[in-house]
Amino acid sequence: MSVFLHELRHRGADAMTRLRDGRVVVCGVGALGSHLASSLARAGVGHLRLVDRDRVEERNLSTQPWARAEVGAPKAKLLAAQLYRAVGVDAEAHAVELSDANAKKLLRGVDLVVDAFDNAASRACVQRTAAALGLPCLHAGLSGDGYGEVVFDPGYPVPSAAGEDVCDYALAGTFALFTATLAAELALRFLVTGERRGAALTFGDLVVRMH
Repeated sequence: MSVFLHELRHRGADAMTRLRDGRVVVCGVGALGSHLASSLARAGVGHLRLVDRDRVEERNLSTQPWARAEVGAPKAKLLAAQLYRAVGVDAEAHAVELSDANAKKLLRGVDLVVDAFDNAASRACVQRTAAALGLPCLHAGLSGDGYGEVVFDPGYPVPSAAGEDVCDYALAGTFALFTATLAAELALRFLVTGERRGAALTFGDLVVRMH
């Protein structure tokens, strides 16, 4: 990651202008998407759209940036309010289910689509819609065996619907944060340079493979 920060420093004002003008939609603002969106906003991305139908549940508190008093509130709207209070980014929040009926409207007009959903059906819908709109799409996901992946389309196989969701395991918080940080790094690299890189993370032995 330090290599990219070095590149950004040398690009100076041009890099920050690209980030400020960048438009990103984050689909899913749970354990991955909430931290990823926060990283993008704090790095200077000026236009964020947040899509998630879910409301905060008590089981989310161990891996996501919510407070107990916020249980029951829409995640997308909560995160938008957090980002505005923290860094002044006026994120566009959509507390709705993304589907074939509304996906084009929700994804249209951005520079990058980020898929951080935790289910196969929603991931597939994002992938289909981004392809139909000709938009670059970055997928970020976790598996129960300590493996994380961040992949640009084409080349992302939507996982089986039977896959294990580890995002709400209390001990998965660090793993989710690490993967979200990696995804944010690659999204920032794309916005500044246009480069589409992917990465795989094996958390047990802390190995990151860039590709």
